[in-house]
Amino acid sequence: MSADVKLESVWIRFGDFIAARDVNLHIKGGEFFTILGPSGCGKTTLLRAVSGFLTPSEGSVLIGGENMAGIGPNRRPTALIFQNLALFPLMTIWENITFSLEVNGVRKAQRKKRADELLELIALPGQGEKMVSELSGGQKQRVAIARALCAQPEVLLLDEPLSALDLKLRQHMRTELRSIQQQVGITFIYITHDQGEALTMSDHVAVMREGIIEQVSDGTTIYDEPDTAFVASFVGENNRFAGKVANVTDGIAQVSTPEGSIRARCSKNPDSNVKTGDDVYVFVRPESLRFVSGNSIDNQMKASVYHEEFEGNMWQVFLDISSTRKRVKMSYVNDGSIRSQSGEKDLPVGFSSDAAIVLPQGPLAAE
Repeated sequence: MSADVKLESVWIRFGDFIAARDVNLHIKGGEFFTILGPSGCGKTTLLRAVSGFLTPSEGSVLIGGENMAGIGPNRRPTALIFQNLALFPLMTIWENITFSLEVNGVRKAQRKKRADELLELIALPGQGEKMVSELSGGQKQRVAIARALCAQPEVLLLDEPLSALDLKLRQHMRTELRSIQQQVGITFIYITHDQGEALTMSDHVAVMREGIIEQVSDGTTIYDEPDTAFVASFVGENNRFAGKVANVTDGIAQVSTPEGSIRARCSKNPDSNVKTGDDVYVFVRPESLRFVSGNSIDNQMKASVYHEEFEGNMWQVFLDISSTRKRVKMSYVNDGSIRSQSGEKDLPVGFSSDAAIVLPQGPLAAE
């Protein structure tokens, strides 16, 4: 069973510091929802408000349509997985998993049966008699998930549970975590600053900055259609050109920049509309830049290669725009047709207007 979660006009203050500003979210029952943002943006604070460990200064938290005001964490239909997992080192794996049942007086035979079911779910069958110290990092993560699920929550809250793992294990575990969520069908609310985790696992992502929700959408939209300069600069990599709008025609803005005139598509979000005379940023992803020839593409400029990184399947090429010395990055798949360009000067590079987006100038993610 799963429940939807609503945050309605939630403000959270600590003295003069505002950790959450008028947050409104609707997380549908059974979805994998991620709150993404840099450290200190307030995402864990929101999770604590949902779990009941923190009371909003203003606004309401509703779970399954019920207002949680005055309802403590032990009475909410939620379970929380902490960053440090907090497994009990002196208990066996099955005892860790079924601890909530033991607290409620469930008999040992029933607890062991439930543990076996959950060990199957997390792909650790027959491992129940092991101690926590005998497990790898990824296995500990799965045990923590099983322990949380044993309490049969309607909403599972996860506070950066993969942050301590190495890259390969983290990538493997996010696939495992998504699979488990789909099998059990309950609502997952996941906190992370890792964009790869958010885009890979989530049905919807909320991008957060300084207590404000900047955008909520599916991962593809967050990446391809950012609503604000912060989202564009925080999610993935982007080259940024500052300029002023010369004109807007049929959803395409002509922007005057130090690097020359650039054509770029306008945002689909009316709140992010731009008009003639506005100060704006043009964002273009590294994978949208190309070496070009002739007049085959809308936006062209000359650039020199000052550094390259060969990654086997990909080339990462770092360029200086010849006219201003502005540095940009280009990424392209190694299909064998292009060799090293190191040291080459005044190469024509470009991108189409559809591959670039123009947004009003505003706060940017830290570089």
